[in-house]
Amino acid sequence: MQPAVLVQEVSKSFGALQAVDRVSFQVQRGEIHGLLGPNGAGKTTTIRMLLDIYQPDEGTISLFGGPIDEAKRRRIGYLPEERGLYQDQALETVLLYLAALKGFRGAQARQRLHQWLERFDLLDKRSTKVQELSRGMQQKAQLISTFLHDPDLVVLDEPFSGLDPVNTRLVKDLILQMAQQGKAILMSTHQMHQVESLCARITLIDRGQVVLSGEVAQIKRQFGGDVLEVAGSGTLPKLQGVSQVRAENGLWHLSLEAGVDPRAVLRQIVASPQMTITRIALAEPSLEDIFIAVVKGREDGHA
Repeated sequence: MQPAVLVQEVSKSFGALQAVDRVSFQVQRGEIHGLLGPNGAGKTTTIRMLLDIYQPDEGTISLFGGPIDEAKRRRIGYLPEERGLYQDQALETVLLYLAALKGFRGAQARQRLHQWLERFDLLDKRSTKVQELSRGMQQKAQLISTFLHDPDLVVLDEPFSGLDPVNTRLVKDLILQMAQQGKAILMSTHQMHQVESLCARITLIDRGQVVLSGEVAQIKRQFGGDVLEVAGSGTLPKLQGVSQVRAENGLWHLSLEAGVDPRAVLRQIVASPQMTITRIALAEPSLEDIFIAVVKGREDGHA
């Protein structure tokens, strides 16, 4: 099946800065794809090239089987990390105007906007100026502007920013529903647990290059054995061969450096007089563990 998004060997420089270096990935219809990376990795530049805001220096980008044009732009919904709503205008006016820019206007647009405002509990705010809305309300309004014209490709940059748990769940359900409807979704976020629960595949970019790409389940199997889960009491000593320690639900999760034998770390823990150990096990790494291990490994020259 032809992918909705096909990015092939794309590069972009700004003067001496190589922001994106031969990045390739694809997003299928009905797929939620995570585009990940630390700050400054090149994610936003990649997204802007995808949206035809920047032109790549090298490589090609294909949307729905060919180059982007005006008709294809109208099939895209984009949520930028920075809010782009007109602050001194009424919420309803702003959202209808942005929908009109995508070719969606008239009674149908008003009817669908009413439904979205109701769904996001903003109906009573439709005449309120955007600048008078709370941060969470503005994020919900930005999401409505992304979804209102019923796009076939949805690009989300930090979609859960500023949302409380109830609205976070609402947005997650909406993203899953859109994927089930066959829409292609590209999501960029630092919230790894959201990526883990939503995305089937990911692309991890670091310093402008793709350093990890594939199915989430396969990647987690690939990195299995690189995380130790420790239960016990006392103080965990400084351990050689451990890149990160994360405490969660009464357990320590130890991310091991590349090439480290888990038994070597195990011997250090057992030999420590500062701890009483009740259980040690190799754990399936979370995406956060993998993200940190890969990025730190590159910083240390291991990757």
